[in-house]
Amino acid sequence: MANYTLDMDKYRALARQVAAESCVLLKNDHQTLPVAKGSKVSVFGRIALHYYKSGTGSGGLVNVKRVVGILDALKETEDILLNEKLADVYEAWVKDHPFDKGAGWGQEPWSQEEMPLTDELVSEAAKESELAIVVIGRTAGEDQDAKAIPGSYLLTEAEEEMLRKVCGAFEKVAVLLNVGNIIDMKWVQKYNPSAVMYVWQGGQEGGSGVVDVLSGKVSPCGKLSDTIAGDIEDYPSTKNFGDAKENLYQEDIYVGYRYFETFAKDKVLYPFGFGLSYTGFQVETKSFQEKEDAVYAQVEVINTGDFAGKEVVQLYVSAPQGTLGKPARELKAYEKTNRLLPGEACTLTFCVSKADMASYDDGGYTGYKSCYVLEAGRYGIYIGTDVRSAGLAGTFEVKETVITDQLQEAMAPVQEFTRFKPQADGEGYRLDYEAVPRRTINPIDKIVKRRPVDIPYSGDQGYQLGDVYENRISMETFLAQLSDEDLACIVRGEGMCSPKVTPGTAAAFGGVTQQLKKFGIPVGCCADGPSGIRMDCGTRAFSLPNGTALGCTYNMPLVEELYQMEGMELRKNKVDTLLGPGINIHRNPLNGRNFEYISEDPYLTGTMATAQIKGMGYANVTGTIKHYTANNQEFHRHDCNSVVSERALREIYLKGYEIAVKDGGAYSIMTTYGAVNGIWTAGNYDLVTAILRDEWGFDGIVMTDWWAKMNEEGEAPSIKNTGIMVRAQNDLFMVTSDSESNAANDNSVESLAEGKTTRGEYQRCAGNICRMLMRSPVMDRFLGKTPEDDLIVIGNEDDEDEEVKNIVYHTVGSDTNLDMSAVNTDRGNSEIFGIQMKEPGLYGLSAKMRSGADAPELSQLSMSVFVDNQLKGTFQINGSDKEWTNQSLDLGFVMGNHYIKLYFSVSGMELASLQIEKTGEMKMPF
Repeated sequence: MANYTLDMDKYRALARQVAAESCVLLKNDHQTLPVAKGSKVSVFGRIALHYYKSGTGSGGLVNVKRVVGILDALKETEDILLNEKLADVYEAWVKDHPFDKGAGWGQEPWSQEEMPLTDELVSEAAKESELAIVVIGRTAGEDQDAKAIPGSYLLTEAEEEMLRKVCGAFEKVAVLLNVGNIIDMKWVQKYNPSAVMYVWQGGQEGGSGVVDVLSGKVSPCGKLSDTIAGDIEDYPSTKNFGDAKENLYQEDIYVGYRYFETFAKDKVLYPFGFGLSYTGFQVETKSFQEKEDAVYAQVEVINTGDFAGKEVVQLYVSAPQGTLGKPARELKAYEKTNRLLPGEACTLTFCVSKADMASYDDGGYTGYKSCYVLEAGRYGIYIGTDVRSAGLAGTFEVKETVITDQLQEAMAPVQEFTRFKPQADGEGYRLDYEAVPRRTINPIDKIVKRRPVDIPYSGDQGYQLGDVYENRISMETFLAQLSDEDLACIVRGEGMCSPKVTPGTAAAFGGVTQQLKKFGIPVGCCADGPSGIRMDCGTRAFSLPNGTALGCTYNMPLVEELYQMEGMELRKNKVDTLLGPGINIHRNPLNGRNFEYISEDPYLTGTMATAQIKGMGYANVTGTIKHYTANNQEFHRHDCNSVVSERALREIYLKGYEIAVKDGGAYSIMTTYGAVNGIWTAGNYDLVTAILRDEWGFDGIVMTDWWAKMNEEGEAPSIKNTGIMVRAQNDLFMVTSDSESNAANDNSVESLAEGKTTRGEYQRCAGNICRMLMRSPVMDRFLGKTPEDDLIVIGNEDDEDEEVKNIVYHTVGSDTNLDMSAVNTDRGNSEIFGIQMKEPGLYGLSAKMRSGADAPELSQLSMSVFVDNQLKGTFQINGSDKEWTNQSLDLGFVMGNHYIKLYFSVSGMELASLQIEKTGEMKMPF
């Protein structure tokens, strides 16, 4: 009997429900939505035909057979009639104006060309239907921040003209925003559409979820995970966002609603936590009680309207300003009701620890430096359905300042700068500044003081990692066998598209050399996420709703259930960890990867990450939470230094990770590309040891981002500095093409020989890697303990095979060169052709290729080669490979007729030719 059952129908239904519950209704005048049953709608906007399932880059490269767009789903529903004439006009126009995928990695435009509308076309549509739906879309992603220009954060002239004409002709207009992140919303007041709804990027089932809301099958119950202000300049981080070298986090802890509710309420268009429903709810606090260590509240929710629906109740704390200064409100708990019928009620119970209301004193202002403290004064608890409307539910007094956690200074800045500080001004606060406390403890002193003791080298004693797994020997006894060369190899991950693990995935780690494998160390596999499994060989996977959408559901149980499905899919594909969830803070709306991340709020971020980690853990796999930490822009992400106070790090940028580790049990983390306070995170001891392991009790693996740099403080960073990485207890460098030959030419061996990094420090990382492997499915597979029927797939699984017809065949001799210069290498394209072998034998295939002129240097360009639908290998180059290069693979024994498929996962590669050459004879197999 199978241990796991992956039900694809359930998977799709859960993803569809998440997409629906993520939709945030901002405006709904004249009961525009839901669409009345049997009504006809006119759909405007080319993105209705080209739904954005995700953003771009590694977080969005999931190969899918189909994506249900908004127009697709509208055509499938029986409750809503479609203006087919208008749809036909769009479909004809799109044929002549195809979707622009861009020139390669990070080059897809933020938006697509919009079809111009004539007055006649709009007028005719208005005669056909009473309701217009306008779909506007945006993307952004890795290596591509958004910009405050038309076509990105702002609407284009064509989009504004579309809104002007449609809103002028229709009384009821619903605007749907298929975006990964919030955009400028000034146009709502300008054109006054009767309904506006963020529908985000909902993965492959997104369109179906949206139409469930449009039709009234689901009442909208999503809430904003970010504050929407009137202008991009209203966000306090904007003036310190986007610099190539350094960004001052001068706003400090006052990110998002923490800033606006404290200093600038008048700048807010839609507050954090806001979202309308088709029905109404009465939310009333029935009881409030303070106990020694926590406060308790019982809240009754009654559906007072005419539709069934769900409501999200949010609990905020307002702490006394004291000497530290505090935000006016901070989210400390939330819960979503079950679906309530009209007139139905439920009671929600909240318990919030007083310790969770504490603030970090990074300067000793309270007399307790490097401590979390509850300052003396009155604490107010506010409960409601968004940060602005939440009402006072109760208060409690702290008579004198209390230490809730005694820590040690870590990651404090070294340079002088100022940060925001509230000052009382009548009934509110005015913005003032104070100097940021600077570092007083050198992390090098900690490193030297806390270095692990070397385990003496024993040589090969015949022990296997399985002996540790079965509790026959200790980890220390096992690690003693590893030579310095073995230790240098095990901290190198291999990829991308390593042949040692699932084809097309991001990296292999662990037993990546024959010697390491001899010790019984299996090879673990990680695959890009967070929106699904990226497999560059073309293997299809399930595309999930993106991070912002997940956050806007405010539904932890639902997200956990969805990620149980994802966990089983990972297990099915022999992937041990998904590279996600992404849990960086939405510091600024222009960050290109906000679609991967969850919220401007660390509590919402951390709890949603916890749901995902727990969900994947059902199948004994995990996620790698990333990017640790303060990875808040894509522009020059390898080189930029984030200058942040220790308080802001601990209360905002590290808090989500802390929650995921302590509450979610996360045991895999990825650091960032850039630096925090002058030290690149991949080699930052305070970050990955002092805070993560010593304070939080993390017992897992830490890996770098792909080809990340490390530095000695005050020196330039380099990807070769793996000695510094290991010294910090960042366990894995990701990635090199071959660990054994040290293809990346790192300094691991030299750092060991020179004593800059000790053998004990390498053994510490090796132990972390081995423990990670032992708690992953790969260990049982390696030991032959996994049954053949470990996991079964039921339900309607999309067929992965493509129909092959109209194939052009090439006759292949002993040395045949095929011109490939006309092949379309755009992302997602395949080139299929046949070969007819003149004579049987052993053959090899080589490809002549280079990156295009416009491909960024860090692009990861791959071409996978399939023979008769069986993957033979994947060629990969980087954007820096501007000169023609040849790569080869072995086809093995070939005879007769076959077909070859080339699959391109990312645009930007130029392919000149393929050469098929006979490499040897082989006796006929019959």
